[in-house]
Amino acid sequence: MAEQLEVKELDQVVVRFSGDSGDGMQLAGNIFSTVSATVGNGISTFPDYPADIRAPQGSLTGVSGFQVHIGSGKVYTPGDKCDVLVAMNAAALKTQYRYAKPGATIIIDTDPFGPKDLEKAQFKTADYLGEMGIDPDRVIQCPLTTMVKSALADSGMDMKAMMKCRNMFALGLVCWLFDRDLSLVANFLREKFAKKPAIAEANIKVIQAGFDYGHNTHSSTVNVYRVESKHKEPGRYMDITGNKATAYGFIAAAEKAGLKLYLGSYPITPATDVLHELSKHKSCGVITVQCEDEISGCASALGASFAGALGVTSTSGPGICLKSEAMNLAVIMELPLVVLDVQRGGPATGLPTKSEQTDLLQVLFGRNGESPMPVMAATSPTDCFDAAYQASKIALEHMTPVVLLTDAFVANGSGAFKLPDINKLDPINPPYVPEELKGKWTPYMRAENGTRYWAVPGREGFTHILGGLEKDSNTGAISTNPENHDLMTRLRQQKIANIQVPDLEVDGDVADADLLIVGFGSTYGHLRAAMDELRAAGHKVAQAHFKYLNPLPANTAEVLSRYKKVVVAEQNMGQLAAYLRMKVDHFTPYQFNQVKGQPFVVEELVDYFKTLM
Repeated sequence: MAEQLEVKELDQVVVRFSGDSGDGMQLAGNIFSTVSATVGNGISTFPDYPADIRAPQGSLTGVSGFQVHIGSGKVYTPGDKCDVLVAMNAAALKTQYRYAKPGATIIIDTDPFGPKDLEKAQFKTADYLGEMGIDPDRVIQCPLTTMVKSALADSGMDMKAMMKCRNMFALGLVCWLFDRDLSLVANFLREKFAKKPAIAEANIKVIQAGFDYGHNTHSSTVNVYRVESKHKEPGRYMDITGNKATAYGFIAAAEKAGLKLYLGSYPITPATDVLHELSKHKSCGVITVQCEDEISGCASALGASFAGALGVTSTSGPGICLKSEAMNLAVIMELPLVVLDVQRGGPATGLPTKSEQTDLLQVLFGRNGESPMPVMAATSPTDCFDAAYQASKIALEHMTPVVLLTDAFVANGSGAFKLPDINKLDPINPPYVPEELKGKWTPYMRAENGTRYWAVPGREGFTHILGGLEKDSNTGAISTNPENHDLMTRLRQQKIANIQVPDLEVDGDVADADLLIVGFGSTYGHLRAAMDELRAAGHKVAQAHFKYLNPLPANTAEVLSRYKKVVVAEQNMGQLAAYLRMKVDHFTPYQFNQVKGQPFVVEELVDYFKTLM
């Protein structure tokens, strides 16, 4: 009779998959996170991969990682360090062990740990575990490559195809370790490889082999863990990345407004997935064009807006530099345009696959002339849907370009996303020129809130011309009159100032906090986790996080002046802090700034915040 496994229940756990860029760690991590979201766990993921197209096999610089944090309730970060580390080769163990907690379970494929592999990974001895100070009792040492070959011996697959299944054996082991239902994994693979059923079945067979290996070989020495779902709101959930959620938000906004969606884009890491995703949805009225450069991507989207569509362009920081002239054209023409900036490490090419928040001042001020533009920042992968929707709503209802900031962390990371009911989303009502103005309308006539009326070309009686030269506010003709230019500048500024955005919310010890933690965009989860940890230790702490950056929430000054000490934490050298000092009188915050290309580490945040109190 088989020995009964002991199953321990946990509130949360962090797993990190690591191996060569070609080892499929992103796919293995995605499947595990998807299955976890399906059973109702809260999830947060962090893909961490090199910029090399394909580094030499087994090299230290070519290691790709994928970290997933699953919890019984809501989780805010991918976790500082992992409870389980999967290392597919010697280089992965060498570079990724620093992300493992003391006492973490390590799963390794012993086959690629030969003398040449160890030398390439810069190990000095054959005792690689001892050299790194790893207790062998914590390590599941599996001849994974050999086991995969054995499992697929009668499949008819060549060696190269077999080796592509190694990640699935590791996934099977992890599924055993966390008592996952393999039928959910099988369903995922059959759907993903629907056009290649033989590939799907081969991968499913390997996953089962990994699961069985764990069960049969380690059932008496390693505990199996379960993370149960608690307090989950009923609904249909999916594991969604920030880029995919952003794409869906744009689709939903266009559908709600009754418009075509046009994306003009030029491929750039880490924003390209938005172009890939939207190109799949022509049935939803989506038009995508991969343009010859960043400038034409933005200019063509502006042309689509002039023609009556929801125009969107997507890029990262270097592309914003190139798009700035066309963005300014959208300002003076007062046309709706959403500019998605998926921030990455800079300057120049910088760190293409890493994350920063260093474009804030560029999108606020990086254009010639007085060119006010609403700016928003998504706070999590799942919030990217709402942020894209709301950015589109502001652009369409206020006839203005809007910048939506995400970054590599939230764009590539994922979370458990509850599919929304489009009927419950906020209405979007563009300010179309009223029919009664036919024959009297000029291009810069405005509604009561200061927004320019929108006349879609082809509408009889509303023929007009827009352009980059300043126009007369009454006639729409080109004007160099100084008083008119001053007036138009103020009208464009006031139009943005009139946009109503939600108040800045404060969480935690709202009434009596000794420290207010302030941030914007993608750092929300890490700052929230730090606040929760400090409060659990008895400290009085609150958090205020900005999603709307221009215009700022109306209560910004009141909130920031309410607390004795305020710290602004951001992944740049202090751009938000500087902006808030400009906007709020007598505001002198403490600052926590890191520019490492990696997410904040909650432990480091907690330690620093303690010194302030």
